[in-house]
Amino acid sequence: MSQNNSSRILIYSHDTFGLGHLRRCRAIAHHLVEQHKHLTVLILSGSPIIGSFDFRTRVDFVRVPGVIKLRNGEYTSLSLHMDIEDTLMLRSSIIKHTASIFDPDVFIVDKEPIGLRGEVKETLEMLKERGTRLILGLRDVMDEPNLLAAEWRTKNVRPILEELYDEMWVYGLPQICNPLENMGLSERTQRKIVYTGYLPRQVGASAGLPDMNIVKRPYLLATTGGGGDGEEMVDWVLSAYETDPLLPYPVLLVLGPFMQPEARARFAKRAAQLDRVDTITFDPHLESLMTHAAGVVAMGGYNTFCEILSFDKRALIIPREKPRLEQRIRAMKAKELGLANVLLDDGKRDPAKMAAALRSMPKQNLPSEVVVPGLLEGLYNVNRRMTPWLHRAGEAGGNNRTVHKLMDEA
Repeated sequence: MSQNNSSRILIYSHDTFGLGHLRRCRAIAHHLVEQHKHLTVLILSGSPIIGSFDFRTRVDFVRVPGVIKLRNGEYTSLSLHMDIEDTLMLRSSIIKHTASIFDPDVFIVDKEPIGLRGEVKETLEMLKERGTRLILGLRDVMDEPNLLAAEWRTKNVRPILEELYDEMWVYGLPQICNPLENMGLSERTQRKIVYTGYLPRQVGASAGLPDMNIVKRPYLLATTGGGGDGEEMVDWVLSAYETDPLLPYPVLLVLGPFMQPEARARFAKRAAQLDRVDTITFDPHLESLMTHAAGVVAMGGYNTFCEILSFDKRALIIPREKPRLEQRIRAMKAKELGLANVLLDDGKRDPAKMAAALRSMPKQNLPSEVVVPGLLEGLYNVNRRMTPWLHRAGEAGGNNRTVHKLMDEA
């Protein structure tokens, strides 16, 4: 088959902060190119550390200028000395131009229906005219429905869902969480919703363990994800080991690349005083660290939750509750089903309470002991929904792309 008969998927991940969106998109891209040998996937991302990850053959990325969200809800440019409006215009232009040249058969937008501050709206409209399949991918929990409904009203999202998107994939199960419940969506929009199940993870072929003594014996992995909001969790875990040196397992703390350098240094100094605690900032092969761990302590973001289920790990989840209740909603449902234990941060962070939770971890059930039909079938169902469109694109060959380029030049 010639290169003109290849299929193309473009994935947008706004990535203002953290690693969640990028890691979810990367997992989908890697699975799809494994299943379709004539498929190419391009990821649009604002993540400043996207280059730290390895990507499989036929998966690549275009990095748009990064922005970060301030505590007051406003955005600012991450690295460029530019006004935020100019940065957003630049991002929007790069996104649209990339989509025009790459000319995907399918466009997947992660989480934000119109992108950051509406930056993908024009791209959606352009690709809709070309006949591109447009898909919105949503995690299992977004926020409290009333808060999400208000946010989408402000952004005028409903017409976009109704008129532009062909499908809306929820990477979860309705019996666990229904992120679009009570959102007032039209029947036409509701018919577009597909629950895929959670996205399973696997350890990459090139993944290995860091050269550290702690990983040569049973250990707990405590991970904050990106780390930008993980200081309270790390402090609480450290305080438990400082007050109770006989906890069942040593712990490896993954502080996260977005944690403030001063906080990382402070935690590393405290850990250095303890025989059974070690720290690292970041490991692009976190899946390997997790699969070798005896248990996991985490904040309960979407990707970490998928990994806990995929690698069948006993877990203690300490969810953050600001600026969204997403992690708490997911964590409490997981506890209700018996998939994980939960420790809520009451602001006091009693070391004895954390130590007691860590001591009880070996007695917890494994997630695999809970039967939830379709729980980890997300990638299977993503591929199943995608395959007809990729085959259709392959049969059409390069003719459509030639037409689009001629139209653009005209």
